[in-house]
Amino acid sequence: MKKMNDFGRDSIPLLVLKISIPFMFAQFVNVLYSIVDRIYVGNIPGTGADALAGVGVCAPIVTLLSSFGTLFGIGGSVLFSVRLGAEDEKGARKVLANSFSMLIIVSLVLTVLFLLTRDQLLNWFGASETIFPYADIYMTIYTAGTFFALLSMGMNYFITAQGFPVLGMLTTLIGAVVNIVLDPVFIFLFHMDVAGAALATVIAQISSCLFVLCTLRRKKMRVPLGLVKPEAGTCRQIVKIGFSPFLILATDSIIIIALNAVLQYYGGREYGDTLITAATIVQSYMLLITSPMLGITGGSQPLISFNYGANRPDRIRKTFFWVFMLCLCFTSVMFFVSRVMPQYFVRIFTGNPEYAGLAVWGIEVFTMMIIPLSFQYVIVDGLTALGMTKISLSLSLLRKILYFGATCILPLFLTARSAFYAEPVADGLAACVSSIVFIFIYRKYLRGEGRLKEIRM
Repeated sequence: MKKMNDFGRDSIPLLVLKISIPFMFAQFVNVLYSIVDRIYVGNIPGTGADALAGVGVCAPIVTLLSSFGTLFGIGGSVLFSVRLGAEDEKGARKVLANSFSMLIIVSLVLTVLFLLTRDQLLNWFGASETIFPYADIYMTIYTAGTFFALLSMGMNYFITAQGFPVLGMLTTLIGAVVNIVLDPVFIFLFHMDVAGAALATVIAQISSCLFVLCTLRRKKMRVPLGLVKPEAGTCRQIVKIGFSPFLILATDSIIIIALNAVLQYYGGREYGDTLITAATIVQSYMLLITSPMLGITGGSQPLISFNYGANRPDRIRKTFFWVFMLCLCFTSVMFFVSRVMPQYFVRIFTGNPEYAGLAVWGIEVFTMMIIPLSFQYVIVDGLTALGMTKISLSLSLLRKILYFGATCILPLFLTARSAFYAEPVADGLAACVSSIVFIFIYRKYLRGEGRLKEIRM
């Protein structure tokens, strides 16, 4: 195993690259779980468009389930990193074990709950009579694998937090490779269609889960994985820190629900499913931007939290700067790509000119403000790593409120597809507000006036 990174002594620019780049790549690979499914589903002969819309309706439920992985994954790993930075290895071990125990309990409960309520949820989330059968099949099988998906996602944060970002990247790489290989086999060779896509994803998640658990049990890990009865005090601290990223991701599902419902309502019986199909393609493209950004900012969180615990504001300042630079470069490149070649991405999903033209236009609209959006991501995740969860949550919810409001209001005065403009409106306004708040609050914090006591308990 490669020697672990030293968060307290190694060069900050080098650490940001060594941690964030693998985590960024891991998030990019993780996107392939959903995108590969959608690509193959969209190319099912005869029923591809309706099946793709059905999978798109499932997206809010998938996002909502994933948010629980971040609740204990990010919440636990941030607290875990602070303990390691303060050289409290016993405390770090307790945080890791409690996070693992809570993930097991919550994932089992969610599996049962969502299996019992899936029909009602799909109807609420915009599934028409035409696309409901596809959504129901996909969601039933996918939800059955929730246990493995949440354990894999949540516990993978602790691999990176111990200084092994490459191993964290391998977790998602293994799952993605399994998914890519099995998708065409199940969908086309065994003629399982949408059910095959969901089954391939579940098997991929099981593979990733086994790798994560085996890795964390290795003796070379500074803090190996253990299992304990959940302790109320430790769990409260984990949830308190993780609640902000949890709610941020959970509210993403509300945004998708609102968009699908608005498109279905204003598009009507003739145009609603077409708009949802195009929106599914556009949202898949946006994942290629937002997920790697989350990889950059999320990958840097253990570094920020470690130096918070070690009381090194100088290293925190440098980390923020280099993460800003990395995100800015990435979004600038993606903005250019979105202007000149979105049609090649869309063609992977569909050859229908109507769907393709609408999706290309949607990508150009959605990506209008992705460069300012990078500032929003760095600020929100950075403040979360510092324990400023109330502020980070408020800034994130502001963007979601703006998005939700614009999604509902714009079609009232314009056309159904004007709802697509809600994304750049929310991204631009939220980035401006977040930057202003960050300038004032962050400076005060680094002068030592804003130290949070609860994260050091």
